[in-house]
Amino acid sequence: MTSSRTFAATTVMLGVAAYAHALLTWSLEGAVALFVGGAVLAFVGEVIVVNIGWLEHHVGPKVAGVPLYVLPGWTAIIYVAVRVALVITDGWMVVPIAAALATGYDVLADNRSVEDGYWTYTDDLPGPQHGEVPWWNYAGWFAISGVTASLVVQFL
Repeated sequence: MTSSRTFAATTVMLGVAAYAHALLTWSLEGAVALFVGGAVLAFVGEVIVVNIGWLEHHVGPKVAGVPLYVLPGWTAIIYVAVRVALVITDGWMVVPIAAALATGYDVLADNRSVEDGYWTYTDDLPGPQHGEVPWWNYAGWFAISGVTASLVVQFL
């Protein structure tokens, strides 16, 4: 089992590497749109679910209940999803494909993070779950990933 410090550090390093790659291969505006805009969107989404009591993070440091390491990790996943979507298509069709790819990644990875104790879903909403992960998490990933991808598409 990976320690929480190693997990957080690896997540931040992934985000930094993805941002550096974006800066080398995209316009400055496109890289900032995805990484800054995406981090803001992810932060707002996390704050909402933490504050209504549906999610509890167990790794710090945190601001408003949201661990700071998740922001570069979130944007790195969407960056990779956008890059893959660009191999398949171009223009605005990148948005739903990138959103689906990022959400697919979360379907594969989120249960492991819950099992490893990095966060806990604490909601009591009815509906389907994948392991310990409720449906609304995947809906949120799709929506926020799509909006984040749309921030950068205009600069490609």
